[in-house]
Amino acid sequence: MRILVVDDDAELCSLLSEFLGREGFTVDCEHDGRKGLARALENKHELVVLDVMLPGIDGFEILKRIRQQSRVPVLMLTARGEDVDRIVGLELGADDYLSKPFNPRELIARIRAILRRIQTPPAGGRIEVNGVTLDPGTREVFCEGQAIPTTTLEFDILEILMRQAGRVVSRDALMESMYNRKATPFDRSIDMHVSHLRKKLESGRELIKTIRGVGYQFSAGSDEKAS
Repeated sequence: MRILVVDDDAELCSLLSEFLGREGFTVDCEHDGRKGLARALENKHELVVLDVMLPGIDGFEILKRIRQQSRVPVLMLTARGEDVDRIVGLELGADDYLSKPFNPRELIARIRAILRRIQTPPAGGRIEVNGVTLDPGTREVFCEGQAIPTTTLEFDILEILMRQAGRVVSRDALMESMYNRKATPFDRSIDMHVSHLRKKLESGRELIKTIRGVGYQFSAGSDEKAS
């Protein structure tokens, strides 16, 4: 597995290269935003670890440009306590985020959680619910026949919700499945990804319902019964 780390802290990059290398990963590092963007768009890496503060182009602009051309998973590194950085990163399509300073073992755990989702074989054939079609094999989504671009994590959340259409899926269950960790009151990553899915899929109708205090429910159809 090849990982790209884009961070202007050369010492941190060196430490991460050594640590990730011992875990079986091949690590490439870039310290400049423009060079990091160019490497990320080569599509030679399974995952990108991207810092927010970078010379040349900041991490947000890099992520924005990556998402215009690629679905490669991106884990953002943000300053501790900067909630706005996390929100903006998730809005732009980051798969997860980690605050600096961090424990390298937590970084490894989050990287493995993301990669595990990518490597997991498709659970079954195409799913068609309420005008939305999801193909686990090609990882394509169509709504009323129109192709809908999704990030890696958006696709995985949508697949879980569609397979449980008509039933409520808790935030805790989604967090465990997506990130292999429990939800916290201040972690809004799942909510942000669901919000993105709604914007992409819903046009004049509600497909993903919020069940306040519990989680989410994908509408099985106009004739579904409340659960």
